[in-house]
Amino acid sequence: MKNSKEDLARARAFIAKIPFNAFLGLEILRAHPDGITLRCKVRQELLNSHGALHGGVTASLVDVAVGVAIQHRFRGTRSISTVELKVSYFLPVTGGALLARARLLRVGSTLCVGRVDLSDNKGNLVGTAIVTYIFLDARGGKQAGGSPNAEGS
Repeated sequence: MKNSKEDLARARAFIAKIPFNAFLGLEILRAHPDGITLRCKVRQELLNSHGALHGGVTASLVDVAVGVAIQHRFRGTRSISTVELKVSYFLPVTGGALLARARLLRVGSTLCVGRVDLSDNKGNLVGTAIVTYIFLDARGGKQAGGSPNAEGS
């Protein structure tokens, strides 16, 4: 996929329209043909009681990374929602930033599975995740509640 400035602007707007993402400080570092790389800078208010980045922040980052990768691939035309998310934490992150390199492994007609490799700003692999999204438009464009969800995570 050609990465145009418009596509990146659309992906950044997708992140920005969810206030929680802004609170976490999530930002796009790079778009790739098979996914995207996001960054979350470590701040005091994101740490757990042991002084490491809270696991919930990491889980949110991987969820958003795959959602943004899907939105980038489809140029924001697909309504999506998270179905499943599994994070394996290898090492704590206590400073700097957490990078999430999302790759879309399988894009089907109903589900999309993405893998996220997590690294610190020194390049150490600190975790990995698998995230599954559903294409809501594949089910007639409506959620169980009857309203479309174009925002994903």
